Amino acid sequence: MKKVLPFLPRTWLLCLVFAVGGVGAGSSAVAADSVLGAGQVQSPTNPKTGVWTVIRGPGNQASKSAPATATPSSSATPSPLGALPPGPAGAEPAIKGYAVPIGGALKADNDEVWGRIVALAGGKGARFVVFSTASEDPEASARQTVDLLQRRGAVAEALPVAPKFSWVDLNKVVRDPALINKIKNARGVFFTGGAQERIVDVLAPGGHPTPMLEAIWDVYRRGGVVAGTSAGAAIMSTVMFRDAPSVINIMKGKWVEGKQIDRGLGFVGPDLFVDQHFLKRGRFGRMIPLMMAKGYKLGLGVDENTAAIIHGDEIEVIGGKGALMVDLGEVKTDPTLGAFNVTNARLSYLDHGDKFNLRTRVTQPSAIKLRGEKLDPFSAEFKPYYTEELFHLDMLGDSTISNAMSYLIDSNRNEVRGLSFDVLPKPGDPVADLGFLFRLYKGKGSYGWSTDELGGEEYTVVNVFLDVTPVRLPQPIFGPWQAGTRVAPGTAPGVVERGDGAQ
Repeated sequence: MKKVLPFLPRTWLLCLVFAVGGVGAGSSAVAADSVLGAGQVQSPTNPKTGVWTVIRGPGNQASKSAPATATPSSSATPSPLGALPPGPAGAEPAIKGYAVPIGGALKADNDEVWGRIVALAGGKGARFVVFSTASEDPEASARQTVDLLQRRGAVAEALPVAPKFSWVDLNKVVRDPALINKIKNARGVFFTGGAQERIVDVLAPGGHPTPMLEAIWDVYRRGGVVAGTSAGAAIMSTVMFRDAPSVINIMKGKWVEGKQIDRGLGFVGPDLFVDQHFLKRGRFGRMIPLMMAKGYKLGLGVDENTAAIIHGDEIEVIGGKGALMVDLGEVKTDPTLGAFNVTNARLSYLDHGDKFNLRTRVTQPSAIKLRGEKLDPFSAEFKPYYTEELFHLDMLGDSTISNAMSYLIDSNRNEVRGLSFDVLPKPGDPVADLGFLFRLYKGKGSYGWSTDELGGEEYTVVNVFLDVTPVRLPQPIFGPWQAGTRVAPGTAPGVVERGDGAQ
């Protein structure tokens, strides 16, 4: 028997249901609907900030980035933002290894993820080098990671490569033959969490790969594992978020290269964008604007305590929760709106054990899902569980996007909507009243699977669509109740409490 989703108690299926568009004056949401698809639609053309941004950086001049903590290995011109390090003699050898971005908050008892990383590197006795470069306390972080890898049978060693080690000369360390030899003899490399800019600034200052980074790439190309959690996952793309904790600010266009955006190390190649802490922190809201500005078509957002194993064209999700695939292959945007907007983004939620092929863009659900129920909203045999209209007041909230997708695919409703806005804008913010209306909806190819075999309802959701439209949310968004107005219980005409019927 199907169980009620834990995120949506049966007693209040609408999650603070308003009359649709009821936040920030009803006219705002109505107006937002009226402009969907309006005007001449085209893709963003400015790779620096995107044509739809409201607040731009100073032209093409990025704000001053954090100083590099190591010097380049050559005096060559820096690679373009997000460029892959070239292989030997300019060639690009086939990569045989595994990239494993982990969404952060990886628990010590997550045997599946820790054990799988070691197994991919060869199993018991596999040699790992650990980089706690990003950490605020690199010694403690490295010690813990080494211990957790060794519990699973690895032979792990931490390398002293971190800006927080004041006694280390980083310029020498990244060229140290003894340390580089340790990397070359390893089968696995693990990056801990922290501040991802520290990793990039140390291993690729100014976009130049150091000998130490080249050694890591050599391990990866030969079939080894490059894994990283949180900051260690952020570096996996050719472009990364350097320091951008505010999702709504990225949506408002408040970013410049070298500050919020920077080059990554590119282990997953030039065609896939990766982000972390993804569902927990609603980071799909910052991923889509950056992908559009940089020309990415596919994005992978990995949630906390979860890993994505990327090998060739295949992604497999393991661990505590899941990951979101974002496909912008057929999106449109309307530059006349003057702010970030998108129509026809395609989202898929991959749960534990699911796989996704980057070339065919086909999702393969786990065996447990295949034993469960297939959800095809366009089938005559479809029996949806949910029937109420749903409107979320914070689409960037903890796991709201995946919960909304699961609700939609198992509902007789065609859409789920919600808002996002800055609740506490800073004084003087010229776009304080800029918010965004989200519309998730079913379309061609939308389907899913559900199972309660493990106790709670779990979903895999494939190809639901997302439109995001800018709306105005007047500040302040609420005020005191009008003095002298009183509503006595039972006096509001025509109101029936939800769940109450005729007695």
